Amino acid sequence: QLQASGGGLVQTGGSLRLSCVASGRTFNTVGWFRQTPGKEREFVLNIRRGGIKFYADSVKGRFTISRDNAKNTVNLQMNSLKLEDTAVYFCAASELNLIASEARRVDAYDYWGQGTLVTVSS
Repeated sequence: QLQASGGGLVQTGGSLRLSCVASGRTFNTVGWFRQTPGKEREFVLNIRRGGIKFYADSVKGRFTISRDNAKNTVNLQMNSLKLEDTAVYFCAASELNLIASEARRVDAYDYWGQGTLVTVSS
């Protein structure tokens, strides 16, 4: 019900855009997490249906999230990419409007897309 796309290889300082298309139901909160081998899945950012957004400190000013409700699509624009942004990125969704204390929790999201790999090289 969530289809992520757009990963790839990019050099440091470059940009990449990920997309997540939702189908089958209405999701009020859609977000992105990322994970590297041996580490826990990490919150990146999310957006609620009304447009409220939450960002991890590590991506503020570099990543932006937007959504097109008519197309059930959420886009993640990643700029000024760093080596440490290399990870598998997952889109996640909840039927609820998650509040700030919930937004960063993996278990607050009921639906997950397949991961898409982002590799940032020097």
